[in-house]
Amino acid sequence: MEGRDLELGELLAAAEAAPPGESIDVVAHDLQKRFGAERVSFLFVDLIGQRLVRLAAAGPEVEDRAEPIDLYGSVYDSVLRSQRQHVEPDGQGGRRVITPVTNRGDCIGVLELTLQSADDTVLRQVREAAHALAYIIVTDRRFTDLYHLGRRTTETSLAAEIQHQLLPSAPCCEAPQFTLAAGLVPADDIGGDTYDYTLDRDTLHLSITDAMGHDTNSALLATLLVGALRQARRSGCDALKQAHQAHQALLAHSRGLATGQLLCVDLETGRCELVNAGHPRPLRLRDGTVDEVRLAVNLPFGVVAPTAYRVQELELRPGDRLVLLTDGMQERGAAAVDLASVIYETRALHPREAVRSLTAAVLDACHGNLKDDATVLILDWHGNQRA
Repeated sequence: MEGRDLELGELLAAAEAAPPGESIDVVAHDLQKRFGAERVSFLFVDLIGQRLVRLAAAGPEVEDRAEPIDLYGSVYDSVLRSQRQHVEPDGQGGRRVITPVTNRGDCIGVLELTLQSADDTVLRQVREAAHALAYIIVTDRRFTDLYHLGRRTTETSLAAEIQHQLLPSAPCCEAPQFTLAAGLVPADDIGGDTYDYTLDRDTLHLSITDAMGHDTNSALLATLLVGALRQARRSGCDALKQAHQAHQALLAHSRGLATGQLLCVDLETGRCELVNAGHPRPLRLRDGTVDEVRLAVNLPFGVVAPTAYRVQELELRPGDRLVLLTDGMQERGAAAVDLASVIYETRALHPREAVRSLTAAVLDACHGNLKDDATVLILDWHGNQRA
C-alpha cells in the first residue's frame, strides 16, 4: 500500500493532543492509516542494556507480549548495533520490519511492525516515523512513568532508584565535535557511582564520581555530591570551582568521602581542563596505543584536611578515545579484565557498543556479582569540523 510522505507537523500535533503514555498508539495509528501496518510495537532497552521490553500499541490484533527479551545475539541487538533497519519475511506473506528508535545517539529502543508490502519509499517513511517517535518519547517521558517502568526488568531497590535518578536521562550523546557514551553496572549492594555530562555553547562538561560506602548511605552521599557539582556548574563555575564547592558541601553536610574526575572540554580547540580528586586515571587510545593518562591525583572530596585542588590540562586530538572509569572496573574480580586490550579491540565500535563490551567483560569476570559499582564513560573526540 502506498502512503503520502510523513507530515511531521501532523504527527507531532497528534502526539501532543494524546495522553503522554500513548505515543506508540499515535505512531501506530499513523502507520496503520498510511501503510496498513499491523502488530505495531515499541521495544524498550532496559536500564543495563541487556533486555528489551515490548510496549504494544492498543489493538485487538496484538497479544500481550510484556515478557522481557534477551538482547544479546538477537535481531534487535543487530539493529541497535548497526543502527540500520531490518526487513525479513514474516512467514505469513508479509514483511517484518524492525527500525531503531534513536535520538542523538541514544538508543531508546526499536519500532517493530508488519507490512503486507513495502517498497523503498515506504521503508524510508517508516524510518522517519521511528525518528519522530524518538523525539516524542524524549518529550513525553517527562510527564509519565510509563517509559521508566518499561525499562525495569528486575526489582529496583531504594538505593538503585536514587542512583538512577542522578544520571543523565540519555547515556549517549552525539555532536559534530565528539561522541560520548556511558554505562553503570550497579553492585549487588549499590556503591555510589555516578556520571554526568552537559553542553553549553562552547564547552562540554563531564564528571565521573564514586561516593564511598554502600546502599542508601552511598546513594545519599552521591546525591549531595552531584547536586553540589551541578549547582556550581550551572552557576558558571569552571572545573576548579566545581571541585571546591563539592568538597565544601561534603564537609558541611556529611562525614563521607568521594572520589571524582571533572573535565571541561573546549569545543573549539579540544583543550581540556581536568581536576582529579583521588580518582583512577583515564585511559587514552591514540594512534592505536592505549596508555594511562599520567595525572597528579588530589585528595578525595570531603577529606578533613587542607586540600588545594589543581587544574591540569589535557589536549585532545581528533581520533582520540578517552576512557573514564571508576575503581569498580579495576578492583577485585574485575582486575582480571585487561581493560587496555578490550579498549583496543573495540576501537572501531561506536562508544555505546564499546561501553557495553567493557561492562560485559567486567560482569563476566565477576560472574555477574559485582562487589562495587562498575562505571565507564567513553569520549571520542572528532575535533572542530569547521576549523
